Order: sequence, then C-alpha cells, then structure tokens
Amino acid sequence: MQTLILAFILMLLVFGGMAIGVMVQRKSIAGSCGGIGALGMEKACDCDNPCDKKLKRMGAEEKVHSERLAKEQERLAKEKAWQEKRIH
Repeated sequence: MQTLILAFILMLLVFGGMAIGVMVQRKSIAGSCGGIGALGMEKACDCDNPCDKKLKRMGAEEKVHSERLAKEQERLAKEKAWQEKRIH
C-alpha cells in the first residue's frame, strides 16, 4: 500500500512540475506531430463521397442556414419599410 501511495505522490509531483514549467514558459501546449494539418487534411472527415450520416447533417445545417438567411432578409425588409414610413 505504501508503494501505491508513493507512486501516486510521485506522479502528482511530476504533473505539478510539468504544469509549472508550462506556466513559466508561457507557451501553449501543442502536439508534437502537427495533428491533422500535417497529413494534408483540412478536417477530420476529408472524404470525396461523404457517408449518409454526414450528408444528413450537412442537409440539416443547410436548412438552418437558409432559415436564418430568410429571417434576416425579412427583418431587413421590415426595417426598410419602417424607415420609409418614419416621420422625419
């Protein structure tokens, strides 16, 4: 049991030391390999033909975007009408 507690305390000291080192250097933590960008991919799903789940999600996002655009156009039309009818 003492070995387990000693190992836990040692790990806490190591993590604490690494955290203090990052704070002192004022550098952000970054991956060593460069991540997805190093592979030449722009996003995690870089398929030529997206799967059905992705197509469904893209359709839902397009619908939301078009609804927001329609609401914004309606709001602008109302504002323009209000500006024309306004008494100066």
